[in-house]
Amino acid sequence: MRLHLITRRDLERAALVLLARVRKLAGATGLDEILRSASERRKIPAAAAMVANAEKTIWSGAFGTRDSASGMPVTTESIFAIASMTKAVTSTAALQLVDAGKLKLDEPVARHLPQLGKLEVLHGFDRDTGKPILRPAAKPVTLRRLLTHTSGFAYDTWDESMFRYAKQAGPAGTGAVPPLMFEPGTRWQYGTSVDWAGRLVEAVSGQTLEEYFQRHVLGPLGMKDTSYILPPEKFDRLVSTWERQGDGSLAEDPRKQPAVPKSFNGGGGLYSTVGDYTRFMQMILRRGQGAGGERILDAKTVGMMATNQIGGLSAGKMKTFRPDRSSDVQFHPGFTDGFGLGFLINGTAYEGGRSAGSLAWAGLYNTFYWIDPHRGVCAVLMMQFLPFVDKDAIGVLNDFERGVYVEAGG
Repeated sequence: MRLHLITRRDLERAALVLLARVRKLAGATGLDEILRSASERRKIPAAAAMVANAEKTIWSGAFGTRDSASGMPVTTESIFAIASMTKAVTSTAALQLVDAGKLKLDEPVARHLPQLGKLEVLHGFDRDTGKPILRPAAKPVTLRRLLTHTSGFAYDTWDESMFRYAKQAGPAGTGAVPPLMFEPGTRWQYGTSVDWAGRLVEAVSGQTLEEYFQRHVLGPLGMKDTSYILPPEKFDRLVSTWERQGDGSLAEDPRKQPAVPKSFNGGGGLYSTVGDYTRFMQMILRRGQGAGGERILDAKTVGMMATNQIGGLSAGKMKTFRPDRSSDVQFHPGFTDGFGLGFLINGTAYEGGRSAGSLAWAGLYNTFYWIDPHRGVCAVLMMQFLPFVDKDAIGVLNDFERGVYVEAGG
C-alpha cells in the first residue's frame, strides 16, 4: 500500500476548492440563510460567524440584534464575551515563553509559582463528619499538565467532588489554592489549569496578561478589538448576554459598561469579534505565522499544540453540577477525543463536519470555534447566552458546520 503524504500544495489546492464551493453560500440561499433560519427557528437572539482559510475570509455573516433596547443589528464587528476561548490565547502566550527558553513544559511550575509547591489532593469526604480528606500530591503540576487539563485542578461546574468541596468551603476556602481532584497526569478534567498558566506567564514575563497579550499576540496579529478591557467607545458594539429560563424563554441581562478588571484571568475574560478570532485561528493554520509574516510561535510548537498530549485519556466529556451555567457536555458522543497543548482534538471525523485531527474549544456563552488543518479551513460561531451547550445553541452550531462542509464536498 502506498501512502500519500499531504503537502503544502495539497492543502492550498484543497483550500482553493473549498473557497470556490463555499463562495456559492454567499447569497441568501447559502450560509446566510442557514445562520438566519437556524437562529430564528431556535429563537437565538444574536449570532455572528466567519469561515476562512489560512490566507483569507471565505464567508462571514451575522443575525439578530445586539440588545433589545437599541434594536441595532449584530454585525461581524460586534463584540462578544468569549470566556474560555481566552484559553487558547493564554496557551499561546505560555508556549511563546517555552520557545524563548524561559519556561519548560515538564518542569514543576512551583519554580515560578511557589504557592503550587505543596499541593494537596482531595481523596473524598469523611463518612461521619463530611470533612474533606486531603493528602499531599505525589506528582508535580507542570505546564504541560496545565495546558492539557491533566493537572488536577477542576471547575465546580463540571466536577462533583470540586462542587461539593466548594459548596462546603465557601469563597474563603477556595480563593487561594484549591485542592487537586486527582494526582497530576492521571485524568483529564476541565478546570482552572489555564488560569494558573496565565499566572505563570505574568510571573515569568513581569507583565500583566493584558500587557503581554497586546505586545506579543493580539497586537502582532492585528486583533484590535480583543482585550480584557472594553473601552467606552466600543460599548455600543457589545452584544447582550441572555439566560434560559424555566419556561424555555431567554431573558436578557441588560448591558452595562464593564469595569476594568483588577486582575486578568488566563482561563477567560477576553472580549473579541469573529474577525479578530479568525486572525488567531489563521495563525494556527499557518503554523505560527501571522498574516504579515510575523512569527508568533515556532512551527514545531504549533505541531505539539495539534498533537494529542494525554495518551489514552479521554477529553471533552463533562457532566454538569450547575445546570444554570451549563448542560452536560460531550462534544463528540461515542468517540474518544484527545487534547493537545491548548486544544481539544477529535480522534475521528465528525459526520458531515470537521476532519479527524481538528482543533477546537468554546466559551461559556456559547461561542465556538474549530480549526481543520486537513482541509485548511477554520470557523468561528459566536452566540451570547446561558447555559453552555444549550440544545438550541448546539443545533445552530451543527447546522452551521454541516453547511460549511456540504458545500465543501463533505
